[in-house]
Amino acid sequence: MPRPSRKHPLRRFTLRRRTALKRRAWHFFDSILTCYSSKKPQAYDDVALASTSVVVVDEEFVAETLAPSLCHNQDLVSLKISLLGDSQIGKTSFLVKYVGNEMDEGKSEQTGLKLMDKTLMVRGARISYSIWEVEGDSKSQDYISTACKGSVAILYMFDLTSRRTLNNTVRWYRQARRWNKTAIPVLIGTKFDDFIQLPIDLQWAIASEARSYAKALNATLFFSSATYNINVNKIFKFITAKLFDLPWTIERNLTIGEPIIDF
Repeated sequence: MPRPSRKHPLRRFTLRRRTALKRRAWHFFDSILTCYSSKKPQAYDDVALASTSVVVVDEEFVAETLAPSLCHNQDLVSLKISLLGDSQIGKTSFLVKYVGNEMDEGKSEQTGLKLMDKTLMVRGARISYSIWEVEGDSKSQDYISTACKGSVAILYMFDLTSRRTLNNTVRWYRQARRWNKTAIPVLIGTKFDDFIQLPIDLQWAIASEARSYAKALNATLFFSSATYNINVNKIFKFITAKLFDLPWTIERNLTIGEPIIDF
């Protein structure tokens, strides 16, 4: 009989962390159901959330952008996501496209670091994503630890029309790993709408290189466009499904000329 293998301590920590998240989520499902049991939902003034309500349905699960809360703060799952990459690659445009009307300019006061919030209702649980964007200039390097500590996912972004920004994702990855080794890594190529204007052979070369980088970082790869909202919402749905083991899957797309998804 083969000897049972001992799990690595980091692996055990990750497993415990995700198990705890799942337990919290199920607790919130029950509490939300209790909240909705009355005919007239009760609103609480002490919770400041979005002023709009948009329901997005994508195959097997629903993500609903919340209006003012129907339940107490204790029913909220608060999760942190970090966003790293060079300057001028479309990080802020990407976040504004996702956050939409919930963007609060007052949360972006600190130079070198932006913070935006997005609150969703997923299967009865309220999930709040606190998204920390580190600006890409050299002065912002000091904020990497602040942005990455405690994050459940880290998005490494690059401009699909600039190979230099793709090469630099390795540096961002190494710096982030100093502070967080358990977050879900996602590699995102921005400006897909500009990328498809390039010669097809150059598209193929960049796509192949991006897939190699994603494999090296053990990350899922998405090509995206904030201008045309390509794969923006899908990236966060992927993270949500992965965190909570929701029955939603993505399909690999390796067709040149289309927004690639690889994992």
